[in-house]
Amino acid sequence: MDDGYGRDGRQDFIRGAKDMAKVVKKQAGKKVGRSVDKMADEYTKRSYKRFEEEDDDDDYPVQQSQDGDGYYCNDSRANDDEGGHSDSTEGHDEDDEIYEGEYQGIPRAESGKMGPVDGMAPQAQIRDLAQFEAERRKDQEELAQQYETILQECGHGKFQWTLYFVLGLALMADGVEIFVVGFVLPSAEKDMCLSEESKGMLGLIVYLGMMVGAFLWGGLADRIGRRQTLLISLSINSVFAFFSSFVQGYSSFLLCRLLSGVGIGGSIPIVFSYYSEFLAQEKRGEHLSWLCMFWMIGGIYASAMAWAIIPHYGWSFQMGSAYQFHSWRVFVLVCAFPSVAAISALTTMPESPRFFLENGKHDEAWMILKQVHDTNMRAKGYPERVFSVTTIKTVKQMDELVDMGEGTAWHQRWRMKLADLFNQVWSNFLAIFSPEYRRTTLMMMAVWFSMSFSYYGLTVWFPDMIKYLQKQEYSSRTKVFIKEKVEHVTFNFTLENQVHRNGVYFNDKFMNLKMKSMVFEDSLFEECYFEDITSSNTFFKNCTFIATLFYNTDLFKYRLINSKLVNSTFLHNKEGCMLSDFSDENSAYMIYFVSFLGTLAVLPGNIVSALLMDKIGRLRMLAGSSVISCVSCFFLSFGNSESAMIALLCLFGGISIASWNALDVLTVELYPSDKRCTAFGFLNALCKLAAVLGISIFTSFVGITKAVPILFASGALAAGSFLAFKLPETRGQVLQ
Repeated sequence: MDDGYGRDGRQDFIRGAKDMAKVVKKQAGKKVGRSVDKMADEYTKRSYKRFEEEDDDDDYPVQQSQDGDGYYCNDSRANDDEGGHSDSTEGHDEDDEIYEGEYQGIPRAESGKMGPVDGMAPQAQIRDLAQFEAERRKDQEELAQQYETILQECGHGKFQWTLYFVLGLALMADGVEIFVVGFVLPSAEKDMCLSEESKGMLGLIVYLGMMVGAFLWGGLADRIGRRQTLLISLSINSVFAFFSSFVQGYSSFLLCRLLSGVGIGGSIPIVFSYYSEFLAQEKRGEHLSWLCMFWMIGGIYASAMAWAIIPHYGWSFQMGSAYQFHSWRVFVLVCAFPSVAAISALTTMPESPRFFLENGKHDEAWMILKQVHDTNMRAKGYPERVFSVTTIKTVKQMDELVDMGEGTAWHQRWRMKLADLFNQVWSNFLAIFSPEYRRTTLMMMAVWFSMSFSYYGLTVWFPDMIKYLQKQEYSSRTKVFIKEKVEHVTFNFTLENQVHRNGVYFNDKFMNLKMKSMVFEDSLFEECYFEDITSSNTFFKNCTFIATLFYNTDLFKYRLINSKLVNSTFLHNKEGCMLSDFSDENSAYMIYFVSFLGTLAVLPGNIVSALLMDKIGRLRMLAGSSVISCVSCFFLSFGNSESAMIALLCLFGGISIASWNALDVLTVELYPSDKRCTAFGFLNALCKLAAVLGISIFTSFVGITKAVPILFASGALAAGSFLAFKLPETRGQVLQ
């Protein structure tokens, strides 16, 4: 009797549960509205399937949708009077608890997600995977069309302009990072005793860090989100930029700048992808080009801050001889402000709704798009306009769950999660070399490499050539003294740019003075006195010192080349570094001024590219600008003076910026949303590698010949413009 009672109770329980499921289904149908997806609600189907498995002979059949496995159920067509489409717009409902297991990602065999099935034949698995990929492709195509329509309804207004300035700060931080090391090197070499090799490594380490960061953060942005990844990368940049301002040693400073570069490396790939997913197709090219102006603003900011801060050597303090904080460190600290400001502003902005839809998160994407619509409509004076979209297509997802068991240690869980994330990022990277995208990727690699090789190579070669011309002009003013005899004379003024040969100095005093680019050859110093001397590029070659005293000087013995010391003494030598060149305040101002002019010169090119990008197309803009830049390279042969080189630098920068703007827009539009940041990050990493090669090769010919840099730059630009015409035009197309 107890058994019978138990069976009856169980049947009653099952019937009651099924009745509840019917009610839930009916309520869900009322919430959907008129819009109907072609595929049935995955969550609803799973929940009803549970009760079918409990009792196949029951009199309570579960009605299934006939349209597939989409986001909303089919019986919603007749129920559109009951409010919004998503529970997220009306708060939490107790009946939603029935979906808790599925919402947390627990798959079932009947689930709409695609996952591996144990025991399935390999042929069947391959066939199912191919079917899944075909369905996913179809979903992405439908989403692209619908998403463009939704952006048209949302309009372009206050929300996009707010996001424009927020992401502009992140791009500005990238522009600042490029200039920081170059501006501080003349001052940092004094504090850290940097050799020429160390200075070269410090100049290249930023590019190496940005290369790693672009690839890393670009891949992660397609998996964990644009906003979250950008926040992480900017935080790393800010932290290590801050630390680099205080560390004292060369190795620690080098490490901090490397990690700072790794952090900022994610800025360009993510910023352009992120912003493009809020822009309708008729606005995309123009406004992405306007966004590029913030890179120019970053260069202007760095030049202005260097001009205002670094020459003020009084802005410093020190604690003993071990810790020094000079004005150039203040400049490094100030250069971290754009990144910190970008982090603060970015916390107020939402994730890309396109990313959510690509990952099956309908409600989150709908809420963000509604926010975009409402913000723009209120700003335009139409607060009464209602966001009419009720359902949005989402892309079919594949199960990526790993059963770790309840007893798995936390560190093992993290290790497995990181390994799974790495596999996802790597598979996404390999996908851009799949047959569908291989030709596009290889062509884009060639264009990115040629553009970067020539641009960065020349932009660093120009300042080095200007310095070389300055040295040549300085050397032409060198005064030469031969066989002079000086006795009982006190030198207490600056000695600069002189050569003394076969001189005799008896009982002379050199006190409280600076020696700049002084050379003494085959000279005799007898009973002389050197006190409080600061020297730069000063040497004594084949000289003889008899009964001479050196007190508190930096005339170390390695400045005495093949010289003889007879009864001579060094007392209280100054601590410091032997500098190969003397950097005074005027030359520092010149460096900042040239960089300021070169950066400001890209403004006309930015404006022209923004206004014409959507009118003449990306390919014409890219190829045309590259051809004109190629032609301008041949004018470099006429750069025989400092002013001529500055003018050519401004000309080349103003023309070539249009190519970069077109290339950024083209890269965003050629790849689908789930691969966009990965592809952009990889191509930007290749760009930084080409920059390192270009800088290394071009600067090696400074003072030797102009022909090789001219041929390299013009050849690379010509090849890039030719290959650009082989790429597909993306103007007027929806974002894939």
